[in-house]
Amino acid sequence: MELIGLKAHVDDRGYLVEILRKADPHFQQFGQVYLVGDLIKGTIKAWHKHRQMWEWFFVSHGSAKFALYDDREDSPTHKEINTFVLGERNQGLLVVPPGVYHGHMALTDDVQLVAVSSEVYNREHPDEVRAPYDSFGYQWDVRWR
Repeated sequence: MELIGLKAHVDDRGYLVEILRKADPHFQQFGQVYLVGDLIKGTIKAWHKHRQMWEWFFVSHGSAKFALYDDREDSPTHKEINTFVLGERNQGLLVVPPGVYHGHMALTDDVQLVAVSSEVYNREHPDEVRAPYDSFGYQWDVRWR
């Protein structure tokens, strides 16, 4: 898992952000692109992992908190949880390899994620393992500091 910083190319006409390029070292292969929308702040979509599929997430509208639990036994971050906040004011590309449980919570109303996967989703035999949102002892609520 990795968070890739992205740069906006800005001029007086607007901006352009390159999200994912075939030549990027963190790119594997292309399967499909899809949009994920959350209508209401506080919506949680978690947890699931894939056995083979890589995923890349970019928040194009709103803000979301992502949590990742590393279930890969051979990983140096095995059983660790990482949290990332992404959105319009903190743009980045979240790279999620196979074997890492992941989920997100909408921090604003009307969150929209652009997601790319390395495989086409197989509806009859999905490459996913699911766990309840309250798994791994993770607290989804916003912690006031």
